[in-house]
Amino acid sequence: MKFLSDNAASVHPEVWDAMRAADAPDSPYDGDGLSASLDEKMSSLFGRESKCLWVATGTAANCLALATMVQPHGAVVCHREAHIEMDEGGAPGFYLHGAKLLLAEGEGAKIDRGSVLDVIDPIRDDVHQVQPHAISITQASEYGRSYRPEEVAGLRALADERGLGLHMDGARFANAAAFLDLPAGEVAGQVDALSFGFVKNGGMSAEAIVFFDPALADVALYRRKRAGHLQSKGRYLAAQIHAMLDGDLWLSNGRAANAAAAEIATACGERLMHPVEANELFVRCTAAEREALRAKGFEFYDWGADAARFVTAWNTREEDARALAKAIADL
Repeated sequence: MKFLSDNAASVHPEVWDAMRAADAPDSPYDGDGLSASLDEKMSSLFGRESKCLWVATGTAANCLALATMVQPHGAVVCHREAHIEMDEGGAPGFYLHGAKLLLAEGEGAKIDRGSVLDVIDPIRDDVHQVQPHAISITQASEYGRSYRPEEVAGLRALADERGLGLHMDGARFANAAAFLDLPAGEVAGQVDALSFGFVKNGGMSAEAIVFFDPALADVALYRRKRAGHLQSKGRYLAAQIHAMLDGDLWLSNGRAANAAAAEIATACGERLMHPVEANELFVRCTAAEREALRAKGFEFYDWGADAARFVTAWNTREEDARALAKAIADL
């Protein structure tokens, strides 16, 4: 019974079907009909003009988006626990040609106006110090917390005041949207670019960078090619994204994963380290308790010395979620 990561979840059957349907000759790279129609589909979903580029990984989506906003001598403000800081192997520095990450604090791996100002206000406005060029937030956060629209709006206002770009890492955007029960445009807010995740949510090998500033998209086209992410058979990536958007499969899958997490959360009580607002649970338990859970067949990651992380997915079986809930309750 696997609760290691939603990255390990199987590919949704509708995604496989869409890829098979795309298995016919078409224009190479992003000149095919499926790729060309992504802009219109994303514009409809988010309620404003959008430009969509597919890439193969979330790391590439984050870094290529930020590279359009940040010069090599600049910096990105993000949470200390942000994925771009903790789990992307230095890729931001590579893609951004040496630009720096400035680390902010915040409960639940979320940042706000105050925590961003704590980082950037002490920076002198001169060539001897790295200047902030963008803010990056994660929706839902690395601790499974969802930014409310007013929180994103506050960061947008700050970004406008300081002339900064605003990027959203949406690897689990579907889970945040499902929890907030709001339209996609309200969950994203007025960010400049969104890394819209599909691989964790039933896709196979396609992520989307959604640009709400056409000028940034124009730059990203060249950067994507230079980074080696302009795939020759892009229609297979576009087909996955279409399949996830059609009929709101992305949202249905997010709801299914969240429901499994909520089932497990009912048994955790005071063991929970963070409110469950997506599909991740961080649970206090000793090494002996973790071994007891593993002995019953559960797979998960340790989270420091005295905690564990459990991640549900779109295809987590109800019986597995119930079994884990009972096992935690029995500890």
